[in-house]
Amino acid sequence: MSRTTQIFCVSSSYGLATLAAAIESDCFAEAERRVLLVANTSAVPESTPAVDGTPGFAPLRDHFDDVLSWNEAVSPFHPAAWIPRAEDVPLLERHLRRLWRLGDDRVELVLESLAVPPAVTVAQVFTGAPVHVYADGLMSYGPTRKKLDPLIGTRVRQLLHPDLVPGLTPLLLTEFGVPARVVPAEALLKAVGEMAEAVDELPVLPEDSALLLGQRLSALGVLSFEEEDLHARMLRGAVARGHRAVVFQPHPAAPVRHSGALRAEAERLGADLTVVDVPVPAEVLFARSRPALVVGCFSTALFTASALYGLPVARVGTGRLLERLTPYQHGDRVPAVLADALLPDLEGDGTESAVPPEDVDELVTALGFTMQPQIHPGLRPAAERYLARRFGPGTRHWFRRKRLTSLGLPGGIPRRLAFLPRSTTARRVVRRARALRKAIGR
Repeated sequence: MSRTTQIFCVSSSYGLATLAAAIESDCFAEAERRVLLVANTSAVPESTPAVDGTPGFAPLRDHFDDVLSWNEAVSPFHPAAWIPRAEDVPLLERHLRRLWRLGDDRVELVLESLAVPPAVTVAQVFTGAPVHVYADGLMSYGPTRKKLDPLIGTRVRQLLHPDLVPGLTPLLLTEFGVPARVVPAEALLKAVGEMAEAVDELPVLPEDSALLLGQRLSALGVLSFEEEDLHARMLRGAVARGHRAVVFQPHPAAPVRHSGALRAEAERLGADLTVVDVPVPAEVLFARSRPALVVGCFSTALFTASALYGLPVARVGTGRLLERLTPYQHGDRVPAVLADALLPDLEGDGTESAVPPEDVDELVTALGFTMQPQIHPGLRPAAERYLARRFGPGTRHWFRRKRLTSLGLPGGIPRRLAFLPRSTTARRVVRRARALRKAIGR
C-alpha cells in the first residue's frame, strides 16, 4: 500500500503560522510525510526572501519533514504567473514526483488562493489529488475570484480559516459545497508566539505607541503613488489622537520611498517614528508588545489585532479605495467593505454607527452576488432583500449603481430609465443644472 504525502504550499509567514496552527489542531489526517512547498510570489523574487529565509521560520519548520522550493522547480518561470499547458501536465507530474521523491505516493494538497497560481498550478499538476484550502486573510469571506474548473473545485475537502469576523461564514468555494472550518485562535496565537520568540532583531516598541500597517495599493495598481497618501494620513491621525511615538511597518511589496516620505512627515509633526525593517507579519509585533492603537486601511492584521489580540484598531482611506477598486469583482472588495463597515474611522468623530451584527452576513451575501452573479445565482433573493431594506446613504458606497442597474437590483437605475446615463441630451441638461446651481450659490 502506498504511503500518503501531504504537500503544504505557502507564500507568506502568516500563512505558515496558519498551517502550523491547523496541523497542531488536527485539521488534517495523519500522513507518512509532510512537505512544505515554499513559493516566493513577490514581483522580484530574487530581491525578497522566501518564507523559509525569514526570521521566525525555524520553530515552525519542525511541523514538516522536508522543505522544497516551488520557484526552483518552475524556474525560469515566475511562480505567480506560470500555468503549464494541458498536454505538458503528465510529463510535469512525473518530473516532480521524481524530483521530490514522491514515487507512487498518494498525494494530498494544502493550498491557498486556489483561483490563481501557484496554487491552481499545483492543483492542475497533481490531477485527482484531494485538496484542502486554507485562507490567511479576509478574502475567504468573499466569493471565489473567478469560476473554477469543476475538476479542481470538486476535489476540495475543506476551507480552513481564522475566525477574524466572529459569526461570519466564508463564502469562498461554497459553490462546490466546501465546508468551512475555523482554525482555533489558541493554536494560531501559539504559532505566532513561537515565531516572535525566534526573532531577535525586532526593535523594542515604545510604550503607548501607535502601529501603522503599510499597504501596497500603488504596487497593485489600485491607487497611484501620487494619490496614495494613506500612510501620511495614518500618521497624522495617530498624532491627532495623542500618540507621539509611532511605529511604521512597511508592506514587504510596497515601494521603499514610502518610508522616506513618512519620516519627513513625522519630523514635521514632531512625532518619534520607528520603522520596522524586519520582514515579519504584524502579528509578531502584536505578540511581542501591545500597541496602544493599530492603524491600517483594510489589512487582515487589523482584524487579527482586534479579534485575536484584543487591541484597539482604526481604519483610514477605505472610502476612496472602494471608489477606485476595479474591476468590481476585485478580490479586495469584500475585505475593504468589511473594514469600512466594522472598524472605526481614524479621521472620524467617533459617532459613526457600526453595522448591526445581524446585518454583516446579509451584507457580504449581497456583495457576493453582485460580484459573482454567475457563480452564485442562488444568492439573488438574499441580495434583493438586503438592498431593498438597507441601501441608502450609509451603504450605497459599498456597491456601484451601474452594477446594481445591470443586475436589476434595488438601488440601481430603474430599467425604464437606464438609457439616461448614455443620453447626451440628459448629460447636457445635468451639466446646465449644475452650472445654474453653482451660479445661484455665489
